[in-house]
Amino acid sequence: MAQKKKDNDFKDGYTVLASNSTPSRDFGKDKTPEKKPKDKKHKRLIVRNVFLIILSVIMVIAGSGCLYYYHTLDSLNYSEDGNFKDAGNYDPTAKIPNIEYDPDFNDGTINMSMEEGSLLNDPMVLNILLFGEDKSSDGVSRSDSMIMLSIDNRHKKLKLTSFMRDMWVYIPEYGYSKLNHAYSYGGAKLSITTIEQNFGVNIDRYAIVDFKSFQKIIDILGGIDIDLTAEEIDYINWQTWKNHQADTRYEILAEPGKVHLNGRQALWYARNRGDEVEGFAGSDFDRTDRQRKLLRTLASDMKSATLPQIIGIVDQIGPLITTNLKKSEITTLVANSLTYLQYDLVEYRLPSDGNYYAEWHYGMATLDIMDWNKERLDFAKYIYEELVTDALDGYMTYEAP
Repeated sequence: MAQKKKDNDFKDGYTVLASNSTPSRDFGKDKTPEKKPKDKKHKRLIVRNVFLIILSVIMVIAGSGCLYYYHTLDSLNYSEDGNFKDAGNYDPTAKIPNIEYDPDFNDGTINMSMEEGSLLNDPMVLNILLFGEDKSSDGVSRSDSMIMLSIDNRHKKLKLTSFMRDMWVYIPEYGYSKLNHAYSYGGAKLSITTIEQNFGVNIDRYAIVDFKSFQKIIDILGGIDIDLTAEEIDYINWQTWKNHQADTRYEILAEPGKVHLNGRQALWYARNRGDEVEGFAGSDFDRTDRQRKLLRTLASDMKSATLPQIIGIVDQIGPLITTNLKKSEITTLVANSLTYLQYDLVEYRLPSDGNYYAEWHYGMATLDIMDWNKERLDFAKYIYEELVTDALDGYMTYEAP
């Protein structure tokens, strides 16, 4: 397994911007200036003074930029959970349990054979779990969406993985339930522990955005242009009218194709399962596809941004995000953002096609995974690629980077 990496700016696999250059200091050392005509000396003094003025202005601007950037870092809401683990570190205490499922619910067992039963990890891959939080009127928060963003510097890829909320999983200390219940029981920390212990992949950090904040973020970005079908347009119109957010049943009059959405409309697009408009077939599978499409569109739009623009955006949306990323880590991510945005973007979803079945548990509609060994192996190969190989007994083996 990967060895522990010191908790600093992702120095293994991440580019840390630094300046090692020092100005030349050999001028003016024990040198007797040649006597020059008075007018030339006067000109040199003028030039030097102008140079000093320009240098002073540059330093003031640079200092202001530093203050502005530190203000940007301070604008984020840092989680009270704290950094409950070191980003990218191998954690020997995070064991993968060999859990036997109730035979009434599932055939077989969860099995995975790895070194010391530990979580898979690569210091060149940063896994950040993105939560879309639904704060209900009863005071209970639920994870309406869970998407893991993997910044894979080894293969130059950005990887999006949707975890479907209705998956039937084992929640540590609570037993079997739907995946999104873990967030209600113990917030981001328990959700991450649940995903890790069921799927075996290390999650380094998280970021949380609730529904209201999501709308504001999209509006700050100037809205989003995204391809919509006639049914998707009708769904957004129906929800905005039914929830008294628009004065007309048909707020969006655009034809199918690329449509500009504001934050409120984009939220309904991201929440669309298609089960509240008569005649429109849809499911949570469709909804997770839409959520990834929305993130993919935003990433594509950001490719033309400059670094100062990205810093400005972070400054505006920072107060709307809760995260346990450290300031040093955010600095590294922002500094390398233009590089990351050029990476290929690929997508995945759990459960994977052909490896689940619909079931009912305690009156809840759930998705049960048929073959846990296969699910874990395929997921690990997607994240870590050639580092993960098949073993003869059906378990996976992992080659430490």
